[in-house]
Amino acid sequence: MPHVVPDPSTLRTVHVMGIAGTAMAALAGMLHDAGYEVTGSDTAIYPPMSDYLASLQIPVKTGYVASNLDHSPDLVIVGNVIRAEYEEAKAVLERDLPYCSFPEAFGALFLKDAHSVVVAGTHGKTTTTAITAWLLEAAGMQPGFLVGGIARNFDRTARRGAGEVFVVEGDEYDTAFFDKGPKFLHYRPRTVILTSVEFDHADIYRDLDHVKQSFRKLMAIVPEDGTLVVRGDDPGAMDVAADARCRVLRYGPGQDWDGEVLGVDQERGVMRFRVTDHGVEVGTFESCMVGTHNLYNQVAAAAAAIAAGAPPESLARGFATFGGIKRRQEVIGEPGGVTVIDDFAHHPTAVAVTLDALRQRFGDRRLWAIWEPRSATSRRAVFQEDYARAFGAADQVIVATPFDQSRIEEEDRFSSERLVRELQDAGVDAIELPDADTIARTVATRAMPRDVIAILSNGGFGGLHRKLLDLLDQRFS
Repeated sequence: MPHVVPDPSTLRTVHVMGIAGTAMAALAGMLHDAGYEVTGSDTAIYPPMSDYLASLQIPVKTGYVASNLDHSPDLVIVGNVIRAEYEEAKAVLERDLPYCSFPEAFGALFLKDAHSVVVAGTHGKTTTTAITAWLLEAAGMQPGFLVGGIARNFDRTARRGAGEVFVVEGDEYDTAFFDKGPKFLHYRPRTVILTSVEFDHADIYRDLDHVKQSFRKLMAIVPEDGTLVVRGDDPGAMDVAADARCRVLRYGPGQDWDGEVLGVDQERGVMRFRVTDHGVEVGTFESCMVGTHNLYNQVAAAAAAIAAGAPPESLARGFATFGGIKRRQEVIGEPGGVTVIDDFAHHPTAVAVTLDALRQRFGDRRLWAIWEPRSATSRRAVFQEDYARAFGAADQVIVATPFDQSRIEEEDRFSSERLVRELQDAGVDAIELPDADTIARTVATRAMPRDVIAILSNGGFGGLHRKLLDLLDQRFS
């Protein structure tokens, strides 16, 4: 059977290939909640996704082998990590099983009749999506949501919702091996937040203009009666926004929708801020999301929530009760007074704004940045010089040896050694260490009470988080 658009009336059993990814696990959970019998497969799975799927009793097979499909599911949903040469992918075609991509399944099964709020952009998508969903929840609108991380208020990455609005994180990465277009083109947007447009995903995009082409396609499918909430001081975002046919709300410093940080309570880890619309105060709020970049993520969320029907007076309750997101400035332990933070930052812009936010949140406490070059872009030399500027807010920097670079031409590889040398030349105390075990031992030996240690990686980092916490517990117990 060919590639299909899912028809919910014909489905009972669904198999998800690549289920360990955050979005794929979220979709599996939603399918489970909708009453489908769900199975999955992946090469490996680890917390929090393994815990989440286990809680739903969704069976997961290890390895992409043909026998995973022996139960002949009504639909196979293929994640974008799946390659056409995998045995299981070949079996889908050979056995004539109906298949589609994750975004196609998600759009057809959950967004068809919804007011879809798509949060797109190079940076800030996960945070902005989670906050927008919670503002709508606090307004009593019971939204559906799909977030590329686990929002603490919901303790899950996705749900169907009972209201008309669905908030979805719109990724510009490609859809599947049989569909190389961006995922967000399948999400039927009515309201779009566009946070930024920079070069990223160097494994699939040639340059910034190539990235913009994908975002222009997103602008083209927002209906004329829709809304675009766009970062007005971001050149890439505004270039793309010129193609929009809908109402455009600009946010950022000096824009129609603006904000101001009024203060940070470093003991509570809370930021107080003001949001304005054309100079008129929408409200003064408190939030656990600290930093200038989070100020504007929250301004965008406020504008989009109101555009989707939330009353402005409900925003204060939403911001004040937002619990944050796992792996976004997440404090995972404080052994011996050493604060250990897990964060997903890996692009140089994300590293810089995250460290700046931690500096605002923790003041003059000694700030460590431990970074793993793991993403497809960070393992390439394209941002080599940018990373030398990204760590400016840190007092101590440890750069890990890059994750597997074997598929990257040697002349195109990022160099941790060069980054450390450039940081040292700039007066930053920086070293390169080869692996998680060495990093954990080194940091646990040198850390002092009141230090703040930020672990920055978009992967598991060899279990560094747990290893470091255990060694600090042993040292200070």
